[in-house]
Amino acid sequence: MGLVKQGFVFVGVLFLSTLPLCSADIHHYEFFVRETNFTKLCNTTTLLVVNDSYPGPEIRVHRGDIVFVNVHNQGNYGFTIHWHGVKQPRNPWSDGPEFITQCPIQPGTNFTYQVILSDEIGTLWWHAHSDWTRGSVQGAFVILPAENETYPFPKPDADQTIMLQSWYNGDYKQIIDQALATGTSPRQPDAYAISGHLGDTYGCPNDTIFRMQVDYGSTYLLRIINSAMNEEQFFSITNHALTVVAQDASYVERFTSDYILISPGQTMDVLVCANQNAGQYYMATRPFSDASAVPVDFITTGVFEYTNSAGGLNDSLITLPARNDANATNSFVSRIRNTNVTQNRPLNVPADSDINRRVYIAIATNNLPCNTSERTGRDRLAASLNNASFVFPRRIDILQAYYNRTTGVFTEDFPLNPPEFYNFTGDLAGFNPRAELGTRAVLLNYGDAVEIVLQATQLGAGGSHPIHLHGFSFYRVGIGSGNFNNQTDPTTYNLVDPPLINTVHVPGKGWVALRFFADNPGVWFMHCHFERHSSWGMDTVFIVRNGTTAETSILPPPSGMPRCT
Repeated sequence: MGLVKQGFVFVGVLFLSTLPLCSADIHHYEFFVRETNFTKLCNTTTLLVVNDSYPGPEIRVHRGDIVFVNVHNQGNYGFTIHWHGVKQPRNPWSDGPEFITQCPIQPGTNFTYQVILSDEIGTLWWHAHSDWTRGSVQGAFVILPAENETYPFPKPDADQTIMLQSWYNGDYKQIIDQALATGTSPRQPDAYAISGHLGDTYGCPNDTIFRMQVDYGSTYLLRIINSAMNEEQFFSITNHALTVVAQDASYVERFTSDYILISPGQTMDVLVCANQNAGQYYMATRPFSDASAVPVDFITTGVFEYTNSAGGLNDSLITLPARNDANATNSFVSRIRNTNVTQNRPLNVPADSDINRRVYIAIATNNLPCNTSERTGRDRLAASLNNASFVFPRRIDILQAYYNRTTGVFTEDFPLNPPEFYNFTGDLAGFNPRAELGTRAVLLNYGDAVEIVLQATQLGAGGSHPIHLHGFSFYRVGIGSGNFNNQTDPTTYNLVDPPLINTVHVPGKGWVALRFFADNPGVWFMHCHFERHSSWGMDTVFIVRNGTTAETSILPPPSGMPRCT
């Protein structure tokens, strides 16, 4: 997607919202999903993509709109699509995670999603939510201000979407299928990409580089999305300051930095002013990791190019933190705070006295006995939350089972605390890393005030984790290092201006605390957005029961929901 000049035409229809908006538009999109050839790294690869493009088409609407997306599966296997960060009030039927809220859309069939926007503003994204298909089936979801609504900062001259991606020479589904069959870790990506371009650092003369043309003196809104498979990413533009103004479709207190750190699943809106000498300047991205299993340390480049300029590129001027620079990561994350502007929904952080559901979750990678013919008698890699390694049902999705009261599909006994308390962030040599398999859910009552503490551990490779909760944005009220102390650490909580996000960076050897009100009935997936971890079982489900009225209850299912085969 190229630069988009600001301004829009608005068509009004009836809309109900908690924000002071008076109308909404209805949009219709057609997604044709099929295998298409792409040549990168001097190698031709067949990928499943939407409308023959990588990344896929951008959805561009306004706050509070309703979007219908008719998805046609013209590929060779089933998949689903998730609208990442869209809360879908009362409408889990169109949320998208495979075997959680729907069965896959089978080849030769189609399904129309109804995407209901509420208070989201800025940048989100959409992606497949089946196995690893999201590596190629993905695109931006841009939410512009509503009619008569302004930005909480001077209106930018144009905006530009930037997607940070993992590139594999191979089919994404086959890569994870092979890894799961052998019980081993999936292989590393062959490159990283910026909006489908690999840049000029990989040695193939036919590779293209992402170029953003700018005019001197103009200000641009960058819509940055980390759609990579397993890599948090640093991003910078040589000699240009970046001003962060939003994260996960909610405005934040503005701050300026030489770089950003963005986790898989997260989105950030960033202002950049073209105020340097006319020329060409590298934009660059590289991975961050504080785990013992490190990603490949490729630097991928793009060009921030002033109009009528030539030359001037100098890779020695690229300034990015080192791959393992946890101080740079923690410093950046700590600066993100909510902002008191009318364009944000009113701050509604559950107070200490409100909290009536507490969940303390230890995050781990584990081992389980391997039952494949290739590794009989040996262990396979697994992952867990509170030692429960999630198993996806196959004959029916969890939402259908819950809604229709079908038994035997899931249990309601996800542990609300680790089954064993140990030195989570210490030396765990000799500690039993095994997990227990199960399809275990957390049940919440409508209106519950929930606190979740996510505790990183040193089991397996350790390190940070990006954890995403569907159906909600939550307040990150606390973050710290070491093992969470439920007596002293809550005294450090920020209940004044915590960021409102949907995907949280859990620091390695540390913890985060989240709070929200369970005011969205439905079945909502929570998982690590490192795809290998989610594939291994680092997942669970939160089920919010209906309230006492029709307006606080799940909408009826639409006709034509896909069936499991």
